[in-house]
Amino acid sequence: MAKMWAGRFSKEVDAMVNAFNSSISFDGRMYRHDIMGSIAHAKMLGKCSIISEEDSKLIVKGLSEILDDIDSGKLELDMNAEDIHMFIEAELTKRYGDVGKRLHTSRSRNDQVALDIRLYLRDEIGEIRKLAAKLTDVLCTLASSNLNTVMPGYTHLQRAQPVTLAHHLMAYAQMLLRDISRLNDTRRRMNYNPLGSCALAGTTYPIDRKMTSDLLGFDGPTANSLDSVADRDFCVELAAAISLIMTHLSRFSEEIIMWCSWEFKFIELDDAYATGSSIMPQKKNPDITELIRGKTGRVNGDLVTLLSMLKGLPLAYNKDMQEDKEAIFDAVDNVKLCLETFIPMIETMRINPDKMRAAAAKGFINATDCADYLVKKGLPFRDAYKITGQLVAICIEKSCTLETLDLSEYKKFTQLFDNDLYEAINLETCVNQRNSEGGPAPESVKKQIELTRTLLGREIADE
Repeated sequence: MAKMWAGRFSKEVDAMVNAFNSSISFDGRMYRHDIMGSIAHAKMLGKCSIISEEDSKLIVKGLSEILDDIDSGKLELDMNAEDIHMFIEAELTKRYGDVGKRLHTSRSRNDQVALDIRLYLRDEIGEIRKLAAKLTDVLCTLASSNLNTVMPGYTHLQRAQPVTLAHHLMAYAQMLLRDISRLNDTRRRMNYNPLGSCALAGTTYPIDRKMTSDLLGFDGPTANSLDSVADRDFCVELAAAISLIMTHLSRFSEEIIMWCSWEFKFIELDDAYATGSSIMPQKKNPDITELIRGKTGRVNGDLVTLLSMLKGLPLAYNKDMQEDKEAIFDAVDNVKLCLETFIPMIETMRINPDKMRAAAAKGFINATDCADYLVKKGLPFRDAYKITGQLVAICIEKSCTLETLDLSEYKKFTQLFDNDLYEAINLETCVNQRNSEGGPAPESVKKQIELTRTLLGREIADE
């Protein structure tokens, strides 16, 4: 395929250089967005009398036909083309001759590329947001049915205080809410139209940038032509938001890996979302969660790639910026893949509340409640803390728990202890009394679920 820019050159580009320079293998996925942008540009050129209305309509017709042909498979992308933009323009010219050659009037590939990637990522943000919202909804539903499923809460991976599975799940729901909010913020800042910035300095033609902005659903045109073509901070911002989603999925995956091990057995994954071993017939491996953990490092690497690509570039456009697409496309593809797999895995996993309750009964996770019992009877907290620590040491020595330790042992430390102690340190009591806002008490978690669903609705409605 002849290069559109070949006029300046006296010989063909070396085949290896041509292959090295080509980007259609990865930017071909933006064909629809490239055509959308070109249609808007052609309509504007006709409306502003930069080209004739007749030519404008023919270009729009030709571009629509090319889109239909690509969608149907009638037209295949030419992998020898330099990029998707040149492929579509060349195909239009092949079909409509000189009319097709008028499309690129008052436009550069620099603003064309900046436009296409914004249009493409804007759509992808919508898809990622839907998946994150679906997972949040699944967590809310699962939490609603596990308001009284007592389990140990951990710090330093040591049993710390009693919580519920519902409380634990809603922690991840809050993370996902913030993830969705970050996606919305990124989309808002991204949603400005670079078309008309041309190579870097705008154009002498009487173009109407507001018209193309309106046609393409942007909030308006970008304010500075240099910035419009020279930055990809919106790619970096989206990659950062995606990295955080992946980090949250990775943390959750780590817990699922532990929870479905024989050492915990808090849950069991459905057979459809686990794999076996080639040599050990008893194994049921949580490979999905392990892959998510691994892919998180890969997506974080995509973020670093984008930051490193931009950090030393002078204004305006530099070819280095072609490296933006593979990195951000990889991040987008992987977060969607992980969410699509994670959601049904969570929906179908089986919960073992007895195992969770049994684990909560060990580890003295009601020790703080024991100390609080004394504080409520007038003892200073530090004295209560010391006494409780000594009682835990006795329990360890006697191989018992605070719930089974005889009252006489308690009274050796202070007569403030009485029979009502056992109700106060019962795990269900410990959870139910933690009804401060955001706490694990069932009524508190119900409010968290209600609030999360309300906020989720607002974020999803936010375009």
